[in-house]
Amino acid sequence: MKLVDERVWSLFKRNWQQTFTYWSVFFSFGLCIAFLGPTILDLRCQTQSTLQQITWVFFAQQFFLLLGTGIGGLLKPTRMFSLSALCSCTLIISIVFAIIPLCYHVALLSVAMALAGTAMGMIDTISNLQLVKLYQKDSAIFLQALHFFTGLGALVSPLVADPFLAEDNCILGANWTVNSSSSSDLQHLRSSLGGHGVALPNISQYPLHTEGVIITRVSYAFWIMALINFPVPAGVLALMCHERLLPCFRSGPRLLDRDSLSGTNPEVESAKGHGSVFDCCNPAKLHGHPPTFFIIHALGGAILFITDGMIGAYAGFVYTYAVSPPLLMGHKTAGGLNSVFWASITGGRLAFIYLSYKYTSSRLLICSLVGVMLVQCLLLLFSTSSILFFIGTCVFGMFISGVLPLMLAFTEDLLDYKGCATTILVTSASAGEMVLQQLVGFVMNHQGSYTFLLCCTIPSIFGLFFFLQLLYVKSNHRNCQTENQLLSSKETQIRHAPLQREDSRQVISPWDSQHSQSASAEETDSHLSTAMTEKPKTGI
Repeated sequence: MKLVDERVWSLFKRNWQQTFTYWSVFFSFGLCIAFLGPTILDLRCQTQSTLQQITWVFFAQQFFLLLGTGIGGLLKPTRMFSLSALCSCTLIISIVFAIIPLCYHVALLSVAMALAGTAMGMIDTISNLQLVKLYQKDSAIFLQALHFFTGLGALVSPLVADPFLAEDNCILGANWTVNSSSSSDLQHLRSSLGGHGVALPNISQYPLHTEGVIITRVSYAFWIMALINFPVPAGVLALMCHERLLPCFRSGPRLLDRDSLSGTNPEVESAKGHGSVFDCCNPAKLHGHPPTFFIIHALGGAILFITDGMIGAYAGFVYTYAVSPPLLMGHKTAGGLNSVFWASITGGRLAFIYLSYKYTSSRLLICSLVGVMLVQCLLLLFSTSSILFFIGTCVFGMFISGVLPLMLAFTEDLLDYKGCATTILVTSASAGEMVLQQLVGFVMNHQGSYTFLLCCTIPSIFGLFFFLQLLYVKSNHRNCQTENQLLSSKETQIRHAPLQREDSRQVISPWDSQHSQSASAEETDSHLSTAMTEKPKTGI
């Protein structure tokens, strides 16, 4: 029994260079998205800012990540434009890692994080879009692997930063021995701020100096991550040279003959299938689509808005909930919940690579969303059990890990790889990750930490409801497509019918007219001769 179908394997072998390039780019995406939480207190010391001021760095990264996903959808979706954008974005991330130790003011750090967030958003949209275009009906397998590399980068980043983090207060003031925060307090703050930018209540109880001697070695962590990330833009550039996409390499034939074999031109790839957002919003192209076409985009975006928002909110506030009543876990024990959650997401995406090959996207999606809802309901019912909370966090991460790649593949296949599904879904996911974190943080700060599980359970129910609606719309969309095809074929027959009648009445040529005249003349003579021969017989 073969683990991989021969057709899928041959397709991967034909496109393995591009596929590995997109995977490595998403490793860079994960590396950048996970470093800010663990290093936030050391960056506060470096910029000599308050805790309220440094949290604006989170907002800068998240807002411009959302902006970058939209910008990525505006680009012309040819391979040359896409690879050029990915090379530039990954290089920007390496440069940002290198210059962060030189940002001694919170405003400069926010600008650097805004640049990194924009590059991350463009990477998110372009990589997903290109893999969907490359593999189409088999894209679910490779999209799961793509997002697995995000989790891998998110796991590597904290491991690199951990040896260089300050264990005590990294700014020594004149009276630091009296009013300085202990190492346990700093670890508590670091874990609380690890996934979101919402200001914590009663943070004045943690005295953090802004003036004094700075003692932090976090700069080495960023320089190491810049070196780790540098091979990624170099690899994208090498692929562009290999495919002769750069102007200086266009004199000879391209080394990859895939496009020549298939008879396609990379410069006109956007002419069919996916287009930029401008192409998708063209009224001429939107005309003629059934209402279900737009409903599918809306429901798919709503589902990913909810599920990605739940991931961001859970990662951001799981520690805060764990150290509060009714669980009251210790700081070190609760600090491991975030690592368990991200490890389960990474492991879940690795498992979904094989599951996406064996089962359809719709079946996996319904199982995932039902599992997410059931886990949240169980955690809400048994909210006082710390052991069950650890287990539930792990299972929740595994269930929700594959929703984004599966939804991309499912929606694109449903729309026959036309429209702007990938761009809209990825942008909706980024918006949900930003908005729901702020919303959950606002509710917890004003109503108490016990509302955390309720804020996760309600969206999970809505996510399952929206997907059931999507399945219903799917059947109607197929019927609309069939009716439109029959209608278009009838219109085509009606348009061609007058032409066929004209063809049947086409003008007779001179030779044919002479031939018909001679034939009629011969027929007339034969009738006359017959009449003349028969007349005497009647006379006799």
